Amino acid sequence: MRTLSPLWAIIILAAATHAVGPDYKKPDTAIPAHWQAPVPWQDASPLDTIPKGYWWKIFGDPELDEYEDRAMANNQTLKAAVARLAEARATARVTAADLYPQVNLGATTSRERLSANRPVNGAPITPTAVQQSDFVIPFTLNYEIDLFGRVRRSVEAANASLQASAADLENVRLMLSSDLAVDYFQVRELDAEIAVVNKGIEYQQKGLVLVERRHTGGVVSGLDVAQQQAILDSSYTQLHQLQQQRAQYEHAVAMLQGLPASDFRAPVRPLDVDPPPVPLSVPSELLQRRPDIATAERRVASANAQIGVARAALYPSISLTGTEAGFESRHVASILNAPSFFWSIGSAAIEPIIAGGRYHARLDYARGVYAEEVANYRESALVAFQQVEDALSGLNALAAASESQQRAVADSSRYLNIANIRYTGGLVTYLDVITAQVQALANERLATQLMGQRLITSVYLVKALGGGWDSSSIASLGVKPSLKQAVQQ
Repeated sequence: MRTLSPLWAIIILAAATHAVGPDYKKPDTAIPAHWQAPVPWQDASPLDTIPKGYWWKIFGDPELDEYEDRAMANNQTLKAAVARLAEARATARVTAADLYPQVNLGATTSRERLSANRPVNGAPITPTAVQQSDFVIPFTLNYEIDLFGRVRRSVEAANASLQASAADLENVRLMLSSDLAVDYFQVRELDAEIAVVNKGIEYQQKGLVLVERRHTGGVVSGLDVAQQQAILDSSYTQLHQLQQQRAQYEHAVAMLQGLPASDFRAPVRPLDVDPPPVPLSVPSELLQRRPDIATAERRVASANAQIGVARAALYPSISLTGTEAGFESRHVASILNAPSFFWSIGSAAIEPIIAGGRYHARLDYARGVYAEEVANYRESALVAFQQVEDALSGLNALAAASESQQRAVADSSRYLNIANIRYTGGLVTYLDVITAQVQALANERLATQLMGQRLITSVYLVKALGGGWDSSSIASLGVKPSLKQAVQQ
């Protein structure tokens, strides 16, 4: 026991030694005091009211809920992100394994014959042939004493990377769910737009019947018939284009749910969902709400810990090596007897002296990676603020545009009625009616597009706000020293 005491004293000293390298401090970043764009809904409730993990439920659309739930269960990109998180957790456990001694158990057996003519190096004996067996059950111990914190900093870096992977998983989930919602509302908007065009076609077909009758009666020339037929054919072209666009968005919705495009059909439905009032947080809270910002910040923490790892390499490394104990005997029957027990213990210390600047270069590299990650973190914050401002200003502009466009729809409808009355009375040519039809159809289509864009921009705002997520959910993730792992294989 007296022989082991100095070694255990070194281990205890190592546990109490502060790890070299900089302790982590979250980088500062520029944060606006308030949002520049006016908030569309002044009576919005706190951001915590967005259902965590189910933000799309604020739209109150059961069909969207069904598609989102299926995507969360079946999407392959999301499954890959879940697998990456498992990889990061396993990597952290591998790194943490260096905190514990490594003990190996072996078993060897051999049978040998010594030559009777072997040299005796001047010993006064006559050698004889000898045959013998050797049975060994050794336990070997290897352990690096973490005096300067190389292993502890490595575990710190691995845990930060694990948390970054967890935040990245949440970012993939947010990207997937928002893309699905956008594509879904595109399908709904196209359904509404197709309905508008079909209504226009129905009206234009009636107009064609009217001018054909007037042409048959000799009231008008064939020019009116040709003009009406041309506008009807143009509307059919628009209809086919809209149907093709709808099919593409429908296929995208299927793919995001993990379904073959050929097996999925979205029912035709009117666009009857209003943009919900999205609760808004203050700008400073955005840094905790966005999973992509959390990923960037955790990568900064990992890079900071790697500086400590590189710095620790400049200091001596002390390891317990050649440490072995076990049983050895000439006979299997006596191998576990007390006289068969053996042990040896040793240690080694290595201090880098001359390495061509390798270790200092690695330290400079780690510092460069840290500076890069800090810049990426600050950039991600700036992008987040921009996206929120874009969504807010977009919602305000679209709300105003939608209101004025509804007036334009009413005006163009009145214009079309007047043009028809004046044409029937012979006061204007049919070109005026054609112009009124084109304008009425265009205004109704634009009104429908604005409705869809308002819903899609609402999705973008929720996405820019992080979808109700909070970085506190990853704070507890990490591998910590435990007796369970210390005795595992």
